[in-house]
Amino acid sequence: MNIDRFKDQHTQIFDAIAQLRRHAHAGIVEHADQIARLVVSMSGVIKLHLAAEDHTLYPALEAANNRQLSQLGRQFQVEMASIAAAYTAFARQWNTAAQVRADPDGFRAQANQVLRSVFERMQREDRDFYPAVERNLATPAHRSPLPMS
Repeated sequence: MNIDRFKDQHTQIFDAIAQLRRHAHAGIVEHADQIARLVVSMSGVIKLHLAAEDHTLYPALEAANNRQLSQLGRQFQVEMASIAAAYTAFARQWNTAAQVRADPDGFRAQANQVLRSVFERMQREDRDFYPAVERNLATPAHRSPLPMS
């Protein structure tokens, strides 16, 4: 299994979080349009990422015939449920510039809490989870499934 697309999506999400931070520091009300657009675009990446994990990665771990890896996958999947729910509520709350402008302090407080959870979770996946998957299930991206002659 090649998990490069999961890593690429993490990079996109990390970048969006960094952009949100820059806009918030520069002024939430003044940058509400950009903030709302980033929340919407980041939500699309996160939804795609979570769906791919649920439909591809976690089932592959269950089928891998490696009890420790299956258990690790279940643990990460269960932990992600509450983080995903918090992010979904955050994205629903702050997906328009008007909502962001109406409560900049509320946006800042919720962004600090929810985005920190998302950020820390992705760091754990990059540091602990994905390397375990790669050690046990990885298919090199450069290797062709058909012999070359």
